[in-house]
Amino acid sequence: MSLDTPILDSQLPSLLHQITEEGGYAFTSIATRAAAGDTRAAEAARELAWEQLHSGPWHSVVPIWRDAYSMACLHVAKCHFRSGELEQALRALDMGLIMGGFTLRDDLNLCIRKATQALRDKDSGDDRGGRHQKVEWYEDFNLAEATRLLPAKSLSRKTVVKKCGLSLEGFLREHFVPSLPVIISGSMNHWPATDRWSDMNYIKKVAGFRTVPVEVGRNYLSSDWKQELITISEFLERIQSGHCSPASTTYLAQHQLFDQIQVLKQDIVIPDYCFVGGGEIRSLNAWFGPLGTVTPLHHDPHHNILAQVAGKKYIRLYSPSSSEELYPHTETMLCNSSQVDLDNIDEEEFPKISDLGFMDCILEEGEMLYIPPKWWHYVAPL
Repeated sequence: MSLDTPILDSQLPSLLHQITEEGGYAFTSIATRAAAGDTRAAEAARELAWEQLHSGPWHSVVPIWRDAYSMACLHVAKCHFRSGELEQALRALDMGLIMGGFTLRDDLNLCIRKATQALRDKDSGDDRGGRHQKVEWYEDFNLAEATRLLPAKSLSRKTVVKKCGLSLEGFLREHFVPSLPVIISGSMNHWPATDRWSDMNYIKKVAGFRTVPVEVGRNYLSSDWKQELITISEFLERIQSGHCSPASTTYLAQHQLFDQIQVLKQDIVIPDYCFVGGGEIRSLNAWFGPLGTVTPLHHDPHHNILAQVAGKKYIRLYSPSSSEELYPHTETMLCNSSQVDLDNIDEEEFPKISDLGFMDCILEEGEMLYIPPKWWHYVAPL
């Protein structure tokens, strides 16, 4: 039983030569032994490549070292797979997708398909793959209770306009060109995800063994915020436990999940609205989170369409013209985020926000929200 890596097999000499040219003499020597099946060498090569990935800012990492990391992950996965350690093999492959380069991505995906199938066969043989009771993400929604937990003045001002089955022409003329938010309903009914993803057990069945990056803490501006790498099953178990404190709240946020886990991508359909104006998809991200997770007030430089598959979200929007009154952070890395904590506004420190106009909404299952560039938005699951 082995994993096939046709691209790595054909390009190994060229990749090792490029790595050597970047000073990776030790890596090349160890990776050569790893390619011959040496498990300890494979682990050592992965450690060396990992150190290179963390030797400075991510944008300064030489691309060939990302390919080196992918190569090492493939070698580690092969060793685990041969030993029947299927979950460890899959974790190594996921790490290659998350942190590695693009050259060996097809090999990684090919191996993931084989390892995933082997795991499913194993589970079936262990009689653990039978029918389970459906487990919903969220309890019954109580608007009064939800409103009490939201920022002050929520749902008391102008609400985002909602349109059912909005035509592409109408979207372009009435919202895309003038940069005005809109909720679009009736355009996700054909998505398989709208039925399948409401059941946690479905997500566990098709992707439970996959490793993903998650955020831990109230939000990315909190002092206790951190990132972890855990399996999707572990992530869902944290949500189901319901015992998380604000500091341990776990959120799968702004991750390119559909590039990594292709079976989930088959459950969604990219809206035609994304191609209005002749643009291209810049990123396709996913957010999975329990009550208590918050995306703080910030803005993005691109057109965004937020599609709500399961549960509901509260979203508050401020116009780009209000940027000065929202007190953006002065640090370069956070200049698109506001210093104002909408859940605990300090009106003495940030007096301009007190009477600032905004619009908000509750985004329901099966609805999409168009957020134009530079519009400030705050998001909280309900």
